[in-house]
Amino acid sequence: MKRLLTATALLMATTGLASAEGVLNLYNWGNYTSPELLAKFEAETGIKVTVTDYDSNDVALAKIEAGGAGFDLVVPSHSYVPIWIEKGLITELDLSRLANHGNIAPEWMDVSWDPGRKFTIPWQWGSVGMAVNTSVYSGDINTSAIFLDVPDELKGKINVVPEMTDIVSLAVLYVGGEPCTEDTEVLKKARDVLLAAKPDWLSMDYGATERLSNNDWAASVNWNGSTMRARLANSPVAYGYPKEGYTLFMDSVALLSDAQNVDEAYKFLDFIMVPENAAMISAFARYANGIEGSEAFMPEDMRTAPEVVVPEEFVAAGVFTPTCSGKAQEYMTAIWTELQK
Repeated sequence: MKRLLTATALLMATTGLASAEGVLNLYNWGNYTSPELLAKFEAETGIKVTVTDYDSNDVALAKIEAGGAGFDLVVPSHSYVPIWIEKGLITELDLSRLANHGNIAPEWMDVSWDPGRKFTIPWQWGSVGMAVNTSVYSGDINTSAIFLDVPDELKGKINVVPEMTDIVSLAVLYVGGEPCTEDTEVLKKARDVLLAAKPDWLSMDYGATERLSNNDWAASVNWNGSTMRARLANSPVAYGYPKEGYTLFMDSVALLSDAQNVDEAYKFLDFIMVPENAAMISAFARYANGIEGSEAFMPEDMRTAPEVVVPEEFVAAGVFTPTCSGKAQEYMTAIWTELQK
């Protein structure tokens, strides 16, 4: 994931996105696309990739649903893929055009959100946990109490990323429920915990990589790859895996149904399934990917990084959020709306 709008993104002109041979328009999370990868792709194919950023699954979905955006590829999170498929916004892939499709690791091939990988290609996967500056707080960071029962040392110094599904799911897990629950008693407990904790938060914003690096924030709910990048810039930053339960995600690339640069899109999809190229994606954003053999090309510091290699005692606490039912989504949105007031 992830998730910082960045000036390095290549934005399209206001006259609209291009449709011409030798160009490709990628709609992706901010600060999530390796410039080195794009440079290599252009050098090998002559295709120029333009990246436009978004900061949430809901923003991306709404933009494409509105029509006329002109993008060719999009990178939704796993729980949103069935929604994109159901709405007809992405198209089934012609696997005969993807010679490297077999490089997808077996554990990421037959996934529940896209069995057989007929619609999507893995981009990166990771977790949502607690990023804490341990020079400010030396207590247990492997708990969602970091933001739901804020320690005194972190009051007024902690950020909560404004990602509805992640934040509500962490709160539901904290009170003993499961993500996407329709149990109103559990949801009420989660809502109450969130509302009680909010006065102790400094902000609800993106940008954790930079702000944790610069000591602007002492802690944040954050994604693991972003936290690793912050730690490399500011060594006291550490990543905690909430023992009450934390969420996992996988973002994958999909071909939009109204894509105009289809040949170029297929070349890019096949390109990112080459292990060396998949490793470039990971080396930039610091998340694992789903391509078998890419580990050999990974930076050495990722092979043992605690943000990437989940400690054994916390593996079982990680859960992939399912695609929520309409009712569960409605309940979650109501909680989120109240939290924003």
